[in-house]
Amino acid sequence: MFDSTHPSNALSRRGFLAGTGATALTLALAACGANERSSSSAGSATPTKGGTLTILQSATDINWDPVKSQSMAVTSLALVHRRLTTWRIVNGQEAAVVPDLATDTGKVSADGLTWTYVLRDGLVAEDGSAITSTQIKHGIERTFADSLSGGLGYHKALLAGTKGYTGPYQGKHLTSVETPDARTIVFHLTKPYGDWPWIASTPAFAPVPAGDNPASYTRKPVASGPYRVAEYKQGVEVTLKRNPTWSSSVDKVRTALPETIVFSLGQDESVASQRLIADSGADRNAFGADRVAAAQLAQVTGNPSAKARLATASAGPLNYLAINVERVTDLDVRRAIAYAVDKKAVQTALGGTLGAAVATTYITPGIPGRQVYDLFPSSTSRAEQLLKGKKVGKLVLLTPNDEASVAISQAVQQSLQKVGVTVTISPVESDTWTERATQGNGSGYDLTIGSWNPDYPSANANLQPLFASSEIGSGGYNVSRYRNSEVDALLAEAAALSVEQAKSKWPVIDKRIAQDVPAVPLVYRRNSFLHGSGVTNFFVNPFPSDPNYLTVGVTA
Repeated sequence: MFDSTHPSNALSRRGFLAGTGATALTLALAACGANERSSSSAGSATPTKGGTLTILQSATDINWDPVKSQSMAVTSLALVHRRLTTWRIVNGQEAAVVPDLATDTGKVSADGLTWTYVLRDGLVAEDGSAITSTQIKHGIERTFADSLSGGLGYHKALLAGTKGYTGPYQGKHLTSVETPDARTIVFHLTKPYGDWPWIASTPAFAPVPAGDNPASYTRKPVASGPYRVAEYKQGVEVTLKRNPTWSSSVDKVRTALPETIVFSLGQDESVASQRLIADSGADRNAFGADRVAAAQLAQVTGNPSAKARLATASAGPLNYLAINVERVTDLDVRRAIAYAVDKKAVQTALGGTLGAAVATTYITPGIPGRQVYDLFPSSTSRAEQLLKGKKVGKLVLLTPNDEASVAISQAVQQSLQKVGVTVTISPVESDTWTERATQGNGSGYDLTIGSWNPDYPSANANLQPLFASSEIGSGGYNVSRYRNSEVDALLAEAAALSVEQAKSKWPVIDKRIAQDVPAVPLVYRRNSFLHGSGVTNFFVNPFPSDPNYLTVGVTA
């Protein structure tokens, strides 16, 4: 997973091109995947308590400091650190926000500016101390320290009175975060924000006792979850052991089945896949944290034993064609582009139905409230009709230079060529793409390939980052450079509502944006993960398109 970086004054978000590179194998994958259905391999073994679960991953490090982490609420960090709220991820169901350390998902004031949480009784940290509201406040204040960057920072732009604040290590504290007693924490916001319960599920809302060493906390964190970091071998292995102070009576999300969890670091993805395909020895109780690569997907689908242990999301992160509306100003031309793009060709370039599902909406599958529509079904004839008498000129298509992005670009180029639109592909390094697309005036491209996965399960996290005018330039991800005061107002109105109240608003906004065609949804990437035959309760939903680490078990 690629975690994009953002300037400190911007909301931190994750944008990534999920999945595997496109190679010559995509044609074989398209053939073998043409009739494949979405699978969610829960495993046939009965979950039991005990045993060792091994997680094979290509990353050479895991940052266990919640301030520096963009880990989702159901992956690695959440095994060690709890948050005020979390996600309920159940096989085949939409994600839901639920209490974690708190007794509920928060009580909001009538004006929407104040959120109050009360902690559960009986919460104890790894060191034996009671988990208190002041520890959560300290954890949030640490996110403002210059030396502790890299984590999700939505709360920074929402909490009141944060200008100039640089963290707690010089004895200064945020007045917008109050702790009237050991179990109560109160947040004062700059504006109403109905998604605050989702924000409270990000890593920053994990408790951190005062007196921490910012330089070493990532190696020696104080656990609030069911596991503690028992051993860390740099670049090789991290071993988690049970946290003896954790109790299932005050944690309704984590099953904590394995006795030990070992993260095996720096694993070559292809080698890890081969080990899991072979399914022998300790690898029977292992799974891969990385998506299965194209070459292995072809191999896995031809192996009945391995295929039964492949979990594939029915859909996932969005790949889209952003149209720079400041340069492609004619709405009819943008509509023509939307009609002309052959999305099935894009799907084929990414491995057929095993690699991706055709996309029609900006809100991604698995996000509560999403509604399906298709304003611009592929139609060469409609595109040609809209382009009659138009002088479009040559369009520059900016793209990251990874194989998958280039393959998508080539499919788009060929589609537009069929309706007489000439496209020049400009492949660049990912850092250069970020600079050109998210900084400056956008004068260097007419089209660009984008990808998006929201940081939390809300349509707001899909739409606001990509289409709010405030997100143009300065590191924002509105790379379409789309400005619409009506849409800005609709986004702000929905963002101020509660999660339930806003649910019916988001699909209306989704379709309203699509009418202006600032971007063409191309495909939803389908992430596939492989596990050993001894791994239980292993599944992948459309969101978050990753396994739920909190409920996986092994046959002890």
